[in-house]
Amino acid sequence: MGLNLKVKLLDSNAKLPEYAHGGDAGLDLFSVVDVTINPGESRLIPIGIRIQLPPNTEAQIRPRSGLALKHQITILNTPGTIDEGYRGEIGVILINHGKQAFKVETGMKIAQMVIKPVLTVKVEEVIEITETERGMGGFGSTGV
Repeated sequence: MGLNLKVKLLDSNAKLPEYAHGGDAGLDLFSVVDVTINPGESRLIPIGIRIQLPPNTEAQIRPRSGLALKHQITILNTPGTIDEGYRGEIGVILINHGKQAFKVETGMKIAQMVIKPVLTVKVEEVIEITETERGMGGFGSTGV
């Protein structure tokens, strides 16, 4: 059984999110503007859509591997989270980690959106938590 993602186009250049291939996890998202991102700079790129997520889901906005490998362009707050109740325009914060300016063009695939289920928990304050073999080891505790 499939779930429905409702999408409202806000711009004449906006495109519906789409899967490039059957079985893909991410829907491609497309820019509705032309903008240059200089080295070290980040920009909010509008996608020109608003969405209504299925109940108990979130949308994760993730980088495109080709942009990262070829141009050092990624998403600043990856993965960006869109909560079920958000109804504003979708925007993607791209950052240029490269040495060359990067031109985003209208209609360019700039990110992917993955729809995931959301679990909610009841927060419970306790005096102690159980110990594990790992304990408090983190940040490189198991090697380089």
